[in-house]
Amino acid sequence: MLNKLKQMEKFDLITNIVVFVLALLFLLPLFWLLTNTFKTSAEIYQMPPNVLPNKWFLGNLNELFQGQPAMQWITNSFVVAFFTALLSVIISALAAYGFAKLQFKGRTVLFLVVIASIMIPKETFIVPLFDVVVKMNWIDTYQSMIVPNLATGFGTFMLYSYFKSIPESIRESAKIDGAHEWTIFYKLCIPIVKPGLGALFILNFVTAWNDYLWQLLMARSKEMKTLTIGVASLQQDVNPNIGLRVAGAAIAALPMIIIFFMFQRFFIKGATEGSVKE
Repeated sequence: MLNKLKQMEKFDLITNIVVFVLALLFLLPLFWLLTNTFKTSAEIYQMPPNVLPNKWFLGNLNELFQGQPAMQWITNSFVVAFFTALLSVIISALAAYGFAKLQFKGRTVLFLVVIASIMIPKETFIVPLFDVVVKMNWIDTYQSMIVPNLATGFGTFMLYSYFKSIPESIRESAKIDGAHEWTIFYKLCIPIVKPGLGALFILNFVTAWNDYLWQLLMARSKEMKTLTIGVASLQQDVNPNIGLRVAGAAIAALPMIIIFFMFQRFFIKGATEGSVKE
């Protein structure tokens, strides 16, 4: 028994070392991105490269925020990402509750159709979707970047297991007490599935923040660009300052890093809790 414990401790030590080394390797590109933000273009191209800047240079950030509407890009990204995440969570929760708890004709078939939609990449229907947005005269507006991303089969599928795991006796007891279906959904079921709602919100926020193709098609003016599109446009400008582009990429990545470290505990809990059924 003692030998087995020692073997397990040795295995855990080796596993931790391997995970630590892999974590360092995965963090290396991020570290390089952040340090290059504070280097001049000449120092970025220098060979052999410096691990840290010889002198911390703030000119890249100054040029980004003074020469480009970077704050407007950040604002646009937050507006699009936040409302896309919030509204998509609400719609997914309503759909998942309906499929999990309500009885209606064709429920199984309709649910299979929703699940099957997950396998269809957005690029396959982006042309007709673009045509619809043009006819609605939504080009270069917030709603063009938010509304087409609200109803997702993945969100419905993810929350379905949460609502399905809620005992039916809770709903029956509430109905006996005269509670309306909306009251049962909002006051009884929503608090139970909060971890799943939080995890889905984070996933949708990150997806909307990093979206490129659709936002590139929708944002025509420089002021309506999101941070992702704005940073990409720096690559197209005739500008030899590679430091400016690196600074833009770092600013675009920073909010996602902050969100991950702030909410990773809630995200892990929400992503795993729904898979456990009693």
